[in-house]
Amino acid sequence: MVQSQSLSTLTICGSVKVSSLLRNRLNSSKASSLIGDRCVSCQFLRKSPSFRSHWKSIKQRNLLRVEARWPFQGGGGEQGLDPSSERSESANEDILIFFFQLDLATRVQYAMNLEQYDIAQQLREKLTEVEEESIRLQEGKRGSSAKSEAQDKGISIIRLRADLQNAIDSEDYGLAAKLRDEISKLEAESLAVSAKALAFENAEYAFRLGQKLRHKTFGYRAVVCGMDPICCESSSWMEAAEVEKLPRGSNQPFYQVLVDARTHPDLVVAYVAEDNLLAPEKPDKERFDHPYISFLYYGADTAGDFIPVKQLREKYNRPRHEVPFDSQEED
Repeated sequence: MVQSQSLSTLTICGSVKVSSLLRNRLNSSKASSLIGDRCVSCQFLRKSPSFRSHWKSIKQRNLLRVEARWPFQGGGGEQGLDPSSERSESANEDILIFFFQLDLATRVQYAMNLEQYDIAQQLREKLTEVEEESIRLQEGKRGSSAKSEAQDKGISIIRLRADLQNAIDSEDYGLAAKLRDEISKLEAESLAVSAKALAFENAEYAFRLGQKLRHKTFGYRAVVCGMDPICCESSSWMEAAEVEKLPRGSNQPFYQVLVDARTHPDLVVAYVAEDNLLAPEKPDKERFDHPYISFLYYGADTAGDFIPVKQLREKYNRPRHEVPFDSQEED
């Protein structure tokens, strides 16, 4: 069972922390006593000591290994970029909060099975808080709130236009000029938020949850664990990753991907543009190491891709993928 001391301990390799607001809301003594005493993101490693030692040996080998260049590498290398430029703390935080939700839901069911109804109710209340905060964060990130924001701006524009007409009728041209500038600013902002909301409603993705891919520039293998129709990272992150130099810039799908620990043990979660990802020509059935795999996927399908858990599919509103039946393989 996944356990956690508090949301302040939800880190991977001590580098990433979850939302401070969510942490402050839930990091009470009551919540801590109900939730347990272990770190969610590192529980898999504690459960499997052999994996932990394997992870350490991977990192040691990489220190001695001569780095081989991926054939497509060029643009990134010339610009001085490396895989760490696409490291995303917000993406990792998003995954850790998802783990915490799964853990609380499991604990609620466990308490119910033991007929500990008071504890189950307290856990359910904490789970509701986490879910509400997660939804709020997702709405702010993914444009669900952009539609209502655009509507609010539209109402403000209508009122300002009425004020503008009154200012013109009263020949207060100084006020009219000021109102006109304010209307122009609101119209530009309204257009931007409307475009964001539209992008999320009409999103089309080339890749799916659980699919194994390869990075075009850096060559590492990755598995999709999340997706956005446009880049939702900060402007400073986009500048560091040189997103605007991509063929489609920031207005294209971006994917949260788990990176194979055998090649890049320090790059846990990356946020990668669709332009930078390639699907393998043949099924990739090679081993893939990552501490999050057992939490996010049921296992691998016959094509070698991972099968996302139901809750992950529901989070991104993605359908279940069925592997096409190949009669030749049976023969």
